[in-house]
Amino acid sequence: MTRPSGRAPDQLRPIRLEPGVNRYAEGSCLASFGETRVLCTASVDDRVPPFLRNTGGGWVTAEYGMLPRSTHTRTDREAARGRQSGRTLEIQRLVGRSLRAVTNLKALGEIQIKIDCDVIQADGGTRTAAITGSFIALHLACQHLLRINAIKTLPIADPVAAVSCGLWRGTPVLDLDYDEDSTADADANFVMTGKGLIIEVQGTAEREPFTHAQFLSLLGLAEAGIRDLVAMQRQALGLTAD
Repeated sequence: MTRPSGRAPDQLRPIRLEPGVNRYAEGSCLASFGETRVLCTASVDDRVPPFLRNTGGGWVTAEYGMLPRSTHTRTDREAARGRQSGRTLEIQRLVGRSLRAVTNLKALGEIQIKIDCDVIQADGGTRTAAITGSFIALHLACQHLLRINAIKTLPIADPVAAVSCGLWRGTPVLDLDYDEDSTADADANFVMTGKGLIIEVQGTAEREPFTHAQFLSLLGLAEAGIRDLVAMQRQALGLTAD
C-alpha cells in the first residue's frame, strides 16, 4: 500500500511550528502540517465573560476561520454571509475545550485569553493543526503574563496536541492529507495531552463500520504521533521534557 504522499503509514507530514510570528499578539504560532497552514494568535483581555465576573477565575476561548483562498476555489468570508457555519462553530469550540482542559483557570485569575485560528491554506487536518499551534500561542501568552507579573504561576498543566488518523484502503494511517481524507474508509481526530491523556476523540466511518481492533490501531498511531508533536511543541517553546 502506497499513500498518495509516499509516506509510511505511521509517518507524520513534515511539521513546522514557528512561534512568535505575529509582533502584536501576546502569543503566536504558524502551524504547518504538510501543505496545511494555520496562523494561531493569542490575545490577552482583562475582561472575562459575564458568568465569570467576580469569581477569581479566567477563561480561554477560540475562534476559527478559513481565508477565502485557503482552498482550491474561493469561498466568501463568513462575515459576508452574516453567520458562521456549523463546521466553524464546532471546530472553534473544540479548540477552546482542548486548551481549557490543560489550563488552570483559577491560576489565570480574571483574565481571558482569546485564540484566533486562521487557516491560510488547507490540505486536510486544519483542526488538528489549529489545536497544536494554538497551544504554543497560549503558552507564550501565559509566559508574557508571568513576565509582567499579571499572574503568579504558569497556569498550564500539560501540553495538548491533536492529530488525525484514518483507514485508507483498509490500512490504518497517521495524519491524513486532503487526498487521503477525501477517500478514507474511516477517519478520526484525536486530542491528547503530553501525558497521553485523552481530551476528545472524533471518529466516523465513511463507508462500512470499522472494528474495535481497527479503532485501537488508530489510537496507537495517534498516541505515537502526538508524542512527536508534543516534543516539537516543547522544542519550539524552548522547554525541556518532563
